Amino acid sequence: MKSPELPSAGHAEVRIVAADPEAARHVAEVLRRCFAATEARSYPAGADGGTRLHLTVDTRRTAEPVRSWLLTSRSSRDDHTEPDEI
Repeated sequence: MKSPELPSAGHAEVRIVAADPEAARHVAEVLRRCFAATEARSYPAGADGGTRLHLTVDTRRTAEPVRSWLLTSRSSRDDHTEPDEI
């Protein structure tokens, strides 16, 4: 399996999956208030309905209250991803 292309330095790809499209949009809006971000791209989440949103955030441009939380919550490289993620 080929590894997915990584986003450029200082950017992160975010995937939001929700049963309700409005819930996914709310989460994307919160991220946009904290980070500079691209417009979310919307996709169906599956046969049962739901929404999947993808957006790219610029982690170098954060709001000040978020920046202090981000700096104190940095995780180690030993963290594991969810079973369905790469």
